[in-house]
Formats: sequence, structure tokens, C-alpha cells
Amino acid sequence: MDVKRTIHINSAYRVAVGIAVAAALLVVWMHGAVATEDDSPGLIFFGVLVVGIIGAIIARFRPLGMARALFATALAQALVAVIAMIAWKQYFEISILNGFFIALWIGSALLFRKAARVSPESGTV
Repeated sequence: MDVKRTIHINSAYRVAVGIAVAAALLVVWMHGAVATEDDSPGLIFFGVLVVGIIGAIIARFRPLGMARALFATALAQALVAVIAMIAWKQYFEISILNGFFIALWIGSALLFRKAARVSPESGTV
């Protein structure tokens, strides 16, 4: 494997990690900024992070497994959005905010998949 390909793999993987970590930190920060004392329903958004963390551990942080974990995280974000819209009846705000996070999770997953395509552990070039 040549050096250019290795650098390309590392950059795609690193950007994907950066996007995923930034999205996770934004979820925590935004919940902390808008949470009230009795915001136990708002804790369902942390379930999205749990899906991502468990998926990353199961994948052992390998690119293809991380892509799958981030796609599952995006799906969890969508399900939480639907539940929140039904429960809180704030359709516009919740759909815009969760759409942003879904886009971040999917973008990160696509970058992980790109890193997996040329990864030496996947066996393909």
C-alpha cells in the first residue's frame, strides 16, 4: 500500500471521527443549555449517543463497523425525533434540529465507509 492511500484513509477516518465527536458534544451541550429541572423526557436524546457508543465498541472502531454504527445512530436520532414530535407537539423545531443531527451522523458514516473501502483490513482497494 502506498503512502498516498494511507494518508487518504487516515484523513477520511479522522474527519469522520471529528464529525461524530462534534455531533455528540453538540447533543450534550444543547441538552444542557435548554434542559429544565424536570426534563426527564429530554433524556431520550442521550439514547442516541448510547447507540453510537455501543456500536463503536462492538465495531472495535474499525471503519466499516463504525459506518454501520453511525447509520444506526442516525436511525435512532430519527426515531427519537418522531417520539419527541408526538410527545411535545413541536414539529418544526424538532424536525429541523434533528434533521441537522441526522445529517451529521450520516455524513460521518459515509466518511467511515469511504475509509473502509480502501482499508487494508477490508481486503479491497
